[in-house]
Amino acid sequence: MKKTIVIACATGVATSTVIANRVEDLCKKNNIEYQLIQCKVPEVGSYEDRADLIITSGKSPRKFKAVTIKATSYITGINDEQTDKDIINALQDS
Repeated sequence: MKKTIVIACATGVATSTVIANRVEDLCKKNNIEYQLIQCKVPEVGSYEDRADLIITSGKSPRKFKAVTIKATSYITGINDEQTDKDIINALQDS
């Protein structure tokens, strides 16, 4: 079943694209069918009903219905392997 992954950052462009590229690679390596939606953080609410996973580049402004993971590690390079594991586990559990 295809997973819907919402990836959000402040502008919906630069940082979310870095995260999206990493998530695409993860999904392909783990044979997970996916659909990515990139947006600005304030727009996440309009996608949350169909999201299996929400990934943000920073702190979320509120709690969402779907599992939400902060992927700042993909920008800093610190603890990024743990973020990979968290994302894969969340997608396999949803």
